[in-house]
Amino acid sequence: MSSPVRIEMRELLRIAFPLALSNVGNQLLGLVDTAVVGRLGEVPLGAVGLGGGLYFVVAVIGLGLMLGLDPLITQALGADDRRQARHLFVQGLSIAVAVTLPLLLLMYGAVALLPLFGIDAETARETGDYVNARLPSLLPFLLLIGGRSYLSANSITRPMVVAVIVANVINLPMSWALVFGDAGLTPYGLPALGVPALGVAGAGWTSTVCTVVQMAIVLYAARAVGREVEDEPGTSWSLRPDPAAIRRALALGTPIALTLLAEVGIFTLVGILAGVLGSRPLAAHNVALALAATTFQVALAINAAATVRVGRSVGEGDQAKARRAGFVALGVSATFMSLNGLLFVAFPEGYARLITDDPNVIAVAAPLMVVAAAFQLVDGLQVVSAGALRGAGDTRFALVANLAGHYAVGVPIALYLTWPAEMGVTGLWWGLCAGLSCVAVALVARFDRISRREIARA
Repeated sequence: MSSPVRIEMRELLRIAFPLALSNVGNQLLGLVDTAVVGRLGEVPLGAVGLGGGLYFVVAVIGLGLMLGLDPLITQALGADDRRQARHLFVQGLSIAVAVTLPLLLLMYGAVALLPLFGIDAETARETGDYVNARLPSLLPFLLLIGGRSYLSANSITRPMVVAVIVANVINLPMSWALVFGDAGLTPYGLPALGVPALGVAGAGWTSTVCTVVQMAIVLYAARAVGREVEDEPGTSWSLRPDPAAIRRALALGTPIALTLLAEVGIFTLVGILAGVLGSRPLAAHNVALALAATTFQVALAINAAATVRVGRSVGEGDQAKARRAGFVALGVSATFMSLNGLLFVAFPEGYARLITDDPNVIAVAAPLMVVAAAFQLVDGLQVVSAGALRGAGDTRFALVANLAGHYAVGVPIALYLTWPAEMGVTGLWWGLCAGLSCVAVALVARFDRISRREIARA
């Protein structure tokens, strides 16, 4: 007979593994766009990187607000209140619709201000073309997050994998055709389709189409899951807002959005400081960060699974099960990220060569991969403990921990090691690692404390 820990691990991995595939698949979409646009030259490539960063910074606000639904939906399902879970999902769609216009205006305004920050006119124009093409994808992206939360809470993950596979099948040929037009087709013996070369805008429109496709697949699956609930009296798919439910979701989602902004802010700051050191340290920083971000997708999947497992246990009123779910998730994350860290230490230059063949950049990036080994472990612990806390309905503490750990501890250490200690970009990474370590310790301790007693539903 399986032990409770083994059962919990099996249930966790049943959710986390498909979500990890989905996360890696979504990252691949961005890598393909970058590779295609890179053939246009350094200005378009830089514009897509800058435009993608601007889009993400604004979209992450909406992402955080939508993630406020996670504990509410999972706890409702744990209490076997399927109608309430479906009702909360519908209210999430209302939130997505409501926040889209303000976020679009913010994104549009950010692009308009680029020249004021010293961005040259050509790069600013190309960035605007790319972002404008992606603007229509914001609402579908938020709706996709809502559907993903509802399906994950129901332990249904296959639609997300199917959606990202379909998106990847579409992405490369469509991006190539729209970026280069007929000039990109005829050299390979393909017929001219009368498609104009849209340049960076073509990559943006491709991303929008891929997002819409994923949204359609995920929402169709979510609709199918809710059919049984819909047959119950008094239940419908009306988007009529429920102010009380929306307030509950936003009360949980607003701290998540601010936490995500704090995390994005620290990585942006470190990138800027790496750029101050020169183009080679910046390139090495981007190489190490790209590799660390790839393995982090698995930790993000475990984060989502931890939210589901802890949330459902809280809904069931089973404190011991909620505690076990959180610590099993932390154990799985620590094991996976430690193994990746050992590989980073063993083959630092080999990993760097996966991204670049420039020997000068590899020489600077290799020491960063050693730092990334420690970085992996604490980053995995902090994100999974944040997911466990989210499942318990505790979203404010993560914001405080991130602000204190990164900005009160990490930044001062990074600045000291980089300049007075003359460690260069490696010092920046040790400072980042120190900040993440503080956040991880604080969040794990917080979950340990609150899970020792009964956790009330959010």
